[in-house]
Amino acid sequence: MAASLDPRITDALALLPDYLGQHVILSISAVTLGIVLGLPLAMASLSAPRWRFVLLSVVGLVQTIPSLALLALFYPLLLGLSLLTSAAFGVQFSALGFLPSVIALTLYSMLPIIRNTVTGIMGVDPAVKQAAMGVGMTPMQSLVRVEFPLALPTIMAGIRTASVWVIGTATLSTPVGQTSLGNYIFTGLQTQNWIFVLFGCVAAAVLALVVDALLGAVETALTRRDRRRLAASAVVLLCVVAAGSFPYFTAAGTQYVIGSKPFAEQYILASLLQQRLSAAHLSGVQRAGLGSTVAFDALKGGDVDAYVDYSGTIWTNYMHRTDYPSRDAILSEIDAWLQMQHVKLLGKLGFENAYALAMRRDKAEALGVKTIADLAKQSATLSIAGDLEFFSRPEWKALQRDYGLSFRDQRVLQGTFMYRAVADGEVDVISAYSSDGEVAQYDLITLDDPQQSLPPYDAMLLISPKRAGDGALLAALSPLIGAISIERMRKANMLLAAGQGQQSPAAAARALWNDIAPEP
Repeated sequence: MAASLDPRITDALALLPDYLGQHVILSISAVTLGIVLGLPLAMASLSAPRWRFVLLSVVGLVQTIPSLALLALFYPLLLGLSLLTSAAFGVQFSALGFLPSVIALTLYSMLPIIRNTVTGIMGVDPAVKQAAMGVGMTPMQSLVRVEFPLALPTIMAGIRTASVWVIGTATLSTPVGQTSLGNYIFTGLQTQNWIFVLFGCVAAAVLALVVDALLGAVETALTRRDRRRLAASAVVLLCVVAAGSFPYFTAAGTQYVIGSKPFAEQYILASLLQQRLSAAHLSGVQRAGLGSTVAFDALKGGDVDAYVDYSGTIWTNYMHRTDYPSRDAILSEIDAWLQMQHVKLLGKLGFENAYALAMRRDKAEALGVKTIADLAKQSATLSIAGDLEFFSRPEWKALQRDYGLSFRDQRVLQGTFMYRAVADGEVDVISAYSSDGEVAQYDLITLDDPQQSLPPYDAMLLISPKRAGDGALLAALSPLIGAISIERMRKANMLLAAGQGQQSPAAAARALWNDIAPEP
């Protein structure tokens, strides 16, 4: 009997149509826009050396900006523009996902297209240009009928380069809410599902190679002026694009968007929300891996309908508060502030996922460290690692201010590698979350905070302003309020962490719901 496929491969294959379809649509849109904008700009610069220098400098400068940063920068810009057009004209557009991604990728595609167009046309033999003028052609006719066709091989090489760049860079669009093959990579890194990571890398590489080969066939046909080969290559290329993008156009029935931040617990909770929608016969889609500020702005702007956030994050990051009154006072003020933002607080889930400093148990016992105050006395000889945003958060500044922490070495690591680093002794202290499964998995202890420098982090289910009165959505998600204890959340996190990537967030979410409402 044939062996069954690894469930991780089955899960990856099930997600492929959606991920591939959206990746293809995003990539082909960006490259097409790059061609439509880049070719006229390049041709217009041919007779103006100063304009050509400025144009090439600008598109070259874009390439120096890190891809992820450029993608992220467009979201707040577009969100502000959307709010402006809404106030002025009553027209609002989605600033999350496709739009910031396609703009950033279009800019990335323009350098090879513009540079190769300029190089190709300027490299045409001057004698050919003179001959064209000699038979009565105008400069524009010579450019269009003679120089451009002769430069086509060079121009097509630029388009091929741009296509490969865009397909690869499109995997980074996940943090701004655009589904792509990058979802495999980001999810896999956070959940230690290396099959997902490999699947995403291989799928993006294969797509890039196929598109490059087909564009190469088009280039050859153009060079040889082989109309049949050109038509066949174009038809095959269109078929590949159509097949890849078909799932994108057939998913129009999706109603609700569930957001999540880029760590394992959030993937579990997003899957749980989506499963509750499915149980209520409502369709939904996840926008995973969003940054804290992006997630909340997306909720306010209506690009995300629901997601789980934490009271401490709202208090420090969004309300910009550095004072820490009682838990009840903080929660009360948060509720009032959310109402002012027109965001509905459906309720607390029942557990707290607080920031904490953690050490390996044997290391802490050997040094006699039980609290952050104990740690401060020896921090100058120790090293610390934090997640991607910890050292820029107000909580870290509060810990430094209240305890005088100053470490020998400070590193920023992705969550999975951060836990491995402390477990292997590469670092001494990490920024952990109190409900993380890895705390128990790697036998870590979280240090007490006697000065209460860290605020409470109650998990809170938030609903966007446009869905605040949606009875169907609220009814589907209300059973989760107060139902997830810290023990249940730790158990679900532990299932995902201990599985070393063999358990998916969706499986952990199903197990969590079964703890809440076990089947008879």
